[in-house]
Amino acid sequence: MTPLRLVCADLHAPPLFSLMRADGTREGYEPAVAQLIADQLGRPLEWVPRPWAEMIPTVQAGDADGLLCGQGISPERLALVDFTRPYAVFDESVLVRAGDPARRAGDLGGRRVAAIAGSVNLTLARSFVDAEVVAFGGESDDVFGEMIGALEAGDVDAVVDDDVALVPLADDPRFEIAFTVRTRNAWGVAVAKDRPDRLALLDDALAHVVESGGLEVAWKQWLPTLEFPFGGDT
Repeated sequence: MTPLRLVCADLHAPPLFSLMRADGTREGYEPAVAQLIADQLGRPLEWVPRPWAEMIPTVQAGDADGLLCGQGISPERLALVDFTRPYAVFDESVLVRAGDPARRAGDLGGRRVAAIAGSVNLTLARSFVDAEVVAFGGESDDVFGEMIGALEAGDVDAVVDDDVALVPLADDPRFEIAFTVRTRNAWGVAVAKDRPDRLALLDDALAHVVESGGLEVAWKQWLPTLEFPFGGDT
């Protein structure tokens, strides 16, 4: 049986995903979702690791069936790829060093605010009046780690990312969540625009995963502190 090939970033970003093991498997919420889709299709799952900046081009080139790795469905990305229905909905949080008094967007004026280039988080960072936005390029193998390192070193004053990505840092004594913005960003599986058949296949499989309750089980296993965002009619 032909494997279901999905692009991902090979990073340690729990609870979303772990580094790839020697046997090519990963764990976390997104790998669990991918496995549910593959099982529904009756196909083995194969990950295609790429740096962040190469993920969408890999899908566009037809070197994978889809991209399942932190892709918020934004107008900019919709110009490049198509998306399945969402498998997650997240808000966005701002992380600062412990003791920083920032508690709202207005407190970030004149300060350096980091986000990943091309992300929906960067769009939010740009909305903070008078903040100096620092875009971290996706060419790195660990762009998230580089942002957190820059925050700890004082090279930036805040980091914007999805609330789920910052869950492991909420109890880290070096940092604290300054505030969360209820942006309700939907994440989906990205598929090349010239493959509507592939999009329909993955979307139908994901619909079954949602309707069967499998997605909710995976969510509660890996993201127990976040409210499951889908009702029975999703």
